[in-house]
Amino acid sequence: MSERRIIVALDHADPDDALDFARRVDPGRCRLKVGKELFTRAGPKVVEDLVGRNFSVFLDLKYHDIPNTVAGACRAAADLGVWMVNVHAQGGRRMIEAARDAVAGAAQAPLLVAVTILTSLDQDDLFEVGLSGTPLDNVVRLAKLAYDAGLAGVVCSPAEIKALRRTLGPQFLLVTPGIRPVGVDNQDQKRVMTPGEAVARGSSYLVIGRPITQAKDPMAAMEAIEAEISD
Repeated sequence: MSERRIIVALDHADPDDALDFARRVDPGRCRLKVGKELFTRAGPKVVEDLVGRNFSVFLDLKYHDIPNTVAGACRAAADLGVWMVNVHAQGGRRMIEAARDAVAGAAQAPLLVAVTILTSLDQDDLFEVGLSGTPLDNVVRLAKLAYDAGLAGVVCSPAEIKALRRTLGPQFLLVTPGIRPVGVDNQDQKRVMTPGEAVARGSSYLVIGRPITQAKDPMAAMEAIEAEISD
């Protein structure tokens, strides 16, 4: 699949395990996501190692702070050579625009996307933290903010893909976690969908972790997902 829609989430606490996994997959077939636990344990070096192995790295740290701090963090991420980095849309327009300007000035500018509503949250969770409306209402509102601020796309659940495509058009990137192949348990995700369904609705990139990272043969698991998408 030349488009490399699959972003494999490196759900490893040990950086050696993450790098061992990277040796077992083809950088021409997938991209890799480094999240908070792995980055906190291993630091920038694990990102540099993966970039050095020709992987496109999505640095998933969900920056959310005052504009100047987030701008500096995004600038540092760009210096690592990452392919994609994200911020929380709930940080507001000034923070998002500061992040946008920071990566735009980099020698090798990464794609900047905004997290809308986490896929682990449902309407009761949103109500508890003071957000009115459905998850879809909140996702659409935050995605419009990111679009207007000039970001490349957003992170959203598969359930919101159709509404965002109608609202924001075909070019805006939709990065979708909450992807579970047929027959795989939902685990801690609440708003989920199969890979084929998500791509059919208009997902740009699929974030998939344990169904691939915990497979005995990760490349075989990835090829099965690619076949489901093709079908």
